Amino acid sequence: MTLRPFRPEDAEDVLALYGNPDVVRYLYGEPLDRQKLPEALERRLRPPMLSSAGDVLELAAELRTTGEFVGAMTFFHRSDEHRRGEIGYTISPAFAGRGFAGEGATALLGIGFDHLGLHRVEGQCDARNLASARVMERVGMRREAHLHEHEFVKGEWTDTVIYSMLAAEWGAPRGR
Repeated sequence: MTLRPFRPEDAEDVLALYGNPDVVRYLYGEPLDRQKLPEALERRLRPPMLSSAGDVLELAAELRTTGEFVGAMTFFHRSDEHRRGEIGYTISPAFAGRGFAGEGATALLGIGFDHLGLHRVEGQCDARNLASARVMERVGMRREAHLHEHEFVKGEWTDTVIYSMLAAEWGAPRGR
């Protein structure tokens, strides 16, 4: 898999991914529709930058062999002072269960630790999203919290689980 900046020609893939109710079930927003696609794509087309806290890097993931769109990988630069970041990933159902989320999560951890020199990288998900939690565990992140009825999302109280990895743990052997 290759991670690359989004391109205008990714529009239909972005719509298919984020317009799928099953894909966005555990995300904050409602399914993307064609009317909101230009705004969603414009945000992803901004030049990638992670120079300071608050910056967000959104990358398209594609198969190296065919160029097929696999999903999206996101890195949030959360704090300069605390040297903290957060990862996120969204995989197309056509490619789910094939290790791409883990491959992307590992690449995002590398961005945080190897390129930005962060101390801590976190990930969080709706506690019902067992697949996402398994990805974070597989890449060596530690489950640190289960926040009960943490947020009111899409008309219901949801639990959140939080995972993290420290820079010192990134270098430790874990089958990478």
